[in-house]
Amino acid sequence: MEPDFKEGDQVLVSTLNFNNLKGPKKMRDLFVGPFTIIKLIGKNAVEVKLTEEFSRNHPVFPLSLVNPYFQTEEGKFPSKKKSPTPPDIVEVEDSPGPTADKDKWLAEDAIPDGNLHLRRFKASRRTEQSHQ
Repeated sequence: MEPDFKEGDQVLVSTLNFNNLKGPKKMRDLFVGPFTIIKLIGKNAVEVKLTEEFSRNHPVFPLSLVNPYFQTEEGKFPSKKKSPTPPDIVEVEDSPGPTADKDKWLAEDAIPDGNLHLRRFKASRRTEQSHQ
């Protein structure tokens, strides 16, 4: 299998074997970069130009630890369709009607079957108090 990379390509390198990274292992980035490929070494490895931060690491990595770098999302997902522009936000005003606002008190006569609900509520309170 021929590598899909060529000299000059930008790649991300796995941090799997990097021992000089700070912080807890769970919080570290899985890949770092982008780095530029200097040369291909056989069919299974690449040599990259590491930045000063990673200069203590060996610059040759197997292809299994290298991923291509895409600058934009279009490069990652070429078949992804652009989403249409979102619709304008329309603010809806509350209409004065029979529905009650949760923060407002309503008169008993403004609630349909209000008398019935009030009697049931008071009866349920009496049974709760008698059980205590």
